[in-house]
Amino acid sequence: MTEQVLANARHSLEKHHLPRIQRCFKMLSETEIWWRPNAVSNSVGNLVLHLNGNVRQWIIAGLGSRPFNRERDKEFSESGPISRRRLIAQLNSTVREACRIVRNLTPERLMRQHAIQGFQVSGLTALLHVTEHFAFHTGQIIYVTKQKKRKDLAFTRLPGDKSKKVRSTKLPTL
Repeated sequence: MTEQVLANARHSLEKHHLPRIQRCFKMLSETEIWWRPNAVSNSVGNLVLHLNGNVRQWIIAGLGSRPFNRERDKEFSESGPISRRRLIAQLNSTVREACRIVRNLTPERLMRQHAIQGFQVSGLTALLHVTEHFAFHTGQIIYVTKQKKRKDLAFTRLPGDKSKKVRSTKLPTL
């Protein structure tokens, strides 16, 4: 059971959501990456900085016991330009490192309490938080990309719609 949970979390981050973010980044211009629809919304660039900080704080530092000093407010106040190449390289590196840590988590480590971002949470709660949080912001990035490019990205299709080719997102089985 534990191995399945860990495999699903790694798949969610590395094989499902990260490729969608990468694809959006390829479609968006450097200017569009830093576009904000209004003053209280975040740009795609901010969302990627935020995902990077969140995964580093919760998994790499929190579950992996690696040092990390997060400046969360800067994730949202940054207005760029930080290049697309640098942003996506940082996120790729963070996800790879997090997945290595997740791969090595033991059932005991998942049940143990961890102090992360001022919260006392189990390792499992931290892992679920990160995968849900990553999915939420991936959806926002996809929405902005669709809004800016005015096209369907073909990540999903309606049941019965055979006209679109959608890559499999099946979860791994053990």
